[in-house]
Amino acid sequence: MTDTAAPSRPARPARAPKPKGQWKIDGKLLLNHNEEFKSEDDALNVKQRILDVYSKEGFDSIPSDDLSGRFRWMGLYTQRKQGISGARTSKLEADELQDKYFMMRVRIDGGAVTTEQLRVIAGVSTEFARNTADISDRQNVQYHWIRIEDIPEIWRRFDEVGLTTMEACGDCPRVVLGSPVAGIAADEIIDPTPAIEEIKSRYIGSPEFSNLPRKYKSAFTGHPSLDVVHEINDIAFVGVVHPELGAGYDLWVGGGLSTNPQLAQRLGTFVRPEEAVEVWHGVTSVFRDYGYRAQRTRNRLKFLVKDWGVEKFRQVLEDEYLGRALADGPAPAKATAPGDHIGVFKQKDGRFFVGATTTVGRAGGDVLTKVADLAEAAGSTRVRFTPHQGVIVLDVDEDQVEPLIEGLAAVNLHARPSSFRRWTMACTGIEYCKLAFVDTKDSATELVAELEKRFAGDAPLETPLSIHLNGCPNSCARIQTADIGLKGQLLDGDTPGFQVHLGGGLAASHRDEGGLGRTVRGLRVKTSDLADYVERVIRKYVDDRDAGETFAEWAHRVDEEVLV
Repeated sequence: MTDTAAPSRPARPARAPKPKGQWKIDGKLLLNHNEEFKSEDDALNVKQRILDVYSKEGFDSIPSDDLSGRFRWMGLYTQRKQGISGARTSKLEADELQDKYFMMRVRIDGGAVTTEQLRVIAGVSTEFARNTADISDRQNVQYHWIRIEDIPEIWRRFDEVGLTTMEACGDCPRVVLGSPVAGIAADEIIDPTPAIEEIKSRYIGSPEFSNLPRKYKSAFTGHPSLDVVHEINDIAFVGVVHPELGAGYDLWVGGGLSTNPQLAQRLGTFVRPEEAVEVWHGVTSVFRDYGYRAQRTRNRLKFLVKDWGVEKFRQVLEDEYLGRALADGPAPAKATAPGDHIGVFKQKDGRFFVGATTTVGRAGGDVLTKVADLAEAAGSTRVRFTPHQGVIVLDVDEDQVEPLIEGLAAVNLHARPSSFRRWTMACTGIEYCKLAFVDTKDSATELVAELEKRFAGDAPLETPLSIHLNGCPNSCARIQTADIGLKGQLLDGDTPGFQVHLGGGLAASHRDEGGLGRTVRGLRVKTSDLADYVERVIRKYVDDRDAGETFAEWAHRVDEEVLV
């Protein structure tokens, strides 16, 4: 008897890959509602409707695609309705969480303002925003309680002094971070101010880049302290000295945190100063044309860089967008000093700049008015905000340094702060943010005060120890790159608390390169127990560390049970 082989089944044809929404590959497919409303009407056009219609007819006249979509391009989000607990954040729809007031973000590229501009910012705060004015970790100022009816007058005042809210939010090039000591630091490698100003004047508010796949964050620094957190930006230019070509920039791409953190990667290229804007334009165009648009959770530039790798990314940039190869270049040297610029420093012209920290970004119109007064009394008309929620007054004569420091301290801005006040950061939190589960600003302020009390008699730590609080998983306060990162969540269903990340950090004077924090399984702390936990883990570090060991090194070395 002969065996008969079973007839073979025909192979199934391979499924075509799902389109990722890459314009140069898939065409302009509208794969989600965000892509639909962006294609129907350029988001920049909403400005005129705010002026002509919504400010006159009121909040209820605003259609959803403008209110929840295009308003972001004008620096506007609806804020959280007061009294809604964190337990309801994930249970309510956005229109149920939102109030009829706005968060408004003032775009301040490079963090640079004149005292005249600062007075206008302060005046808007006191007159229209119930004295709110938080300094963000992207050198912006954020108001709350803004009414739609008041926006035309606010914009008129901003226009008069060269300020804007244009593209402070949205799927577009957001504020360009810049070294807050650009042009004045004695040890500066290169001044990025001309590049930042050209990008702002040519491309912000331009339809060329008003429809990107997602938000796009840029940073420039020429200071050896590496002061613009370059590893967590979509694109960053870091000052270096090429052995043959002189001062220029090292190019980094693909950084970003949120729920899928990734540090930026070097392309290995050297960018001459005269090439910087062209290269920024090229990378931004790569993102516009090849960035993923299908899923909002996977459409930052970091996902494209991760899939392509830096070699392909560089090749596409050079071949398709620049039309030439860029020179190879050196990596940045290790940071020479802390990048927050807190304290007193000599400028290249012999005068001084004074950097002072806020407490977790809290300021207010009355405080900012006082800063303008103090700066002018010290002979200065220039102030800068930092990517670490600080304030710097430039151009101070030596005999005015101490009076300025005393005046700033009187309004809770400290040039000689405790380590805890200096290195603690917090996002907006549940007070105003619709995404948050817990309070952050007040919790962080209370934590700082308690730690200052508990460690008052102790010797200062040898290296900075950062503590960052975030109200949700999105990491606006950079929790994965803090020594102690605290991600807000509800414990047991309704108890405010935080998941703990330990040992993160960015390149700094006390660490060679950036790295993400360690998450200890099950390590969650109630807000009410926060000070006890932070004190406990710091004291364990002080008792157990090896000579010269940083907190981050220790936190990654020890067993999990030590960190609980």
